[in-house]
Amino acid sequence: MKDKTALSDEERWRIALAKDRRFDGVFVTGVHSTGIYCRPSCSARRPKRENVRFYANCEAAEAAGLRACKRCAPDQQSREEAAVLAALELLREAEETVSLDRLGQLTDYSPTHFQRIFTRAVGLSPAAYQRALRRERAERALDEGGSVTDAIYTGGYGAPSRFYEGRKDSGMSASDWKVGGKGRTVHWAVIDTTLGAMLVAATDKGVCCLSFNEGEEALRRRFPKAELVEAGEGFRDLFDKVLAAVEDPTSVTSAAIPLDVKGTAFQQACWDALRQIPPGETRSYGEQAAMLGNPKASRAVGSANGANNIAVLIPCHRVIAADGGLGGYAYGTEIKAELLRRERGG
Repeated sequence: MKDKTALSDEERWRIALAKDRRFDGVFVTGVHSTGIYCRPSCSARRPKRENVRFYANCEAAEAAGLRACKRCAPDQQSREEAAVLAALELLREAEETVSLDRLGQLTDYSPTHFQRIFTRAVGLSPAAYQRALRRERAERALDEGGSVTDAIYTGGYGAPSRFYEGRKDSGMSASDWKVGGKGRTVHWAVIDTTLGAMLVAATDKGVCCLSFNEGEEALRRRFPKAELVEAGEGFRDLFDKVLAAVEDPTSVTSAAIPLDVKGTAFQQACWDALRQIPPGETRSYGEQAAMLGNPKASRAVGSANGANNIAVLIPCHRVIAADGGLGGYAYGTEIKAELLRRERGG
């Protein structure tokens, strides 16, 4: 598990910019121009970097002459925060599913009330969080060369049916994922857009590829063991929605377009974080890494973004350089800049 206390000041600054509440209690942010210190997630206006110092705890900040912010109250860990932290520790260590009743007993809350507290703090319900943990363990086993059976039991699934049921939303089955799409049919088309030729491909589960200025050969490199078929009328409505998302992103919600995504657990987490960035807004790689709870992983985040096969719909164009410049983009910075302009309604 990542040691959150082993952070550089630059990493702490990125966390504060992202207002990541997962690091509340790990350190405090001292603003010497105002004489106060805050939680990393404090909603106060962003201070100038030169006025900021970071402290391990409230005592250290107060020894430096700072007082606690009245808005975020960093000197007061709430009972709810303590309950969520205790539950997270239990869930990460548990080998079997932990019931909501047991979590309620652990934290001295009613099960339904604790579920609301946990979901608000973590972004997932306790049940969804445990499913994500199991899936991550299972896919790590597959990454390391284990069999599907190994992955099922490494992940802590009580039965194979639970494992396959848990992967329905990912489109690819466990065996498909391991052998690179063998046995799947991918329907594709090249569509003219104002940004150039757009390659779109989909399975019966959803879009699995979107790129610019590429054709069938590039698709075959991505899915070497799949059957490639030129798309017919059955995919017209889906591809029309994809075209609309590119030409006028304000006219269609890309989140409503189904995807069939193939990736490791870490890649999936990075791509989910990309889809959480509001249209027209941008984040640096460091800020995206902080969203994932690991601000040191900016290089790994960059690699995961680079492995994204579905441009626009998984919006890696919303990630820019730390200095505010556009940074790189697989299909050219002109397309990247234009996508952002369209999302902003420019």
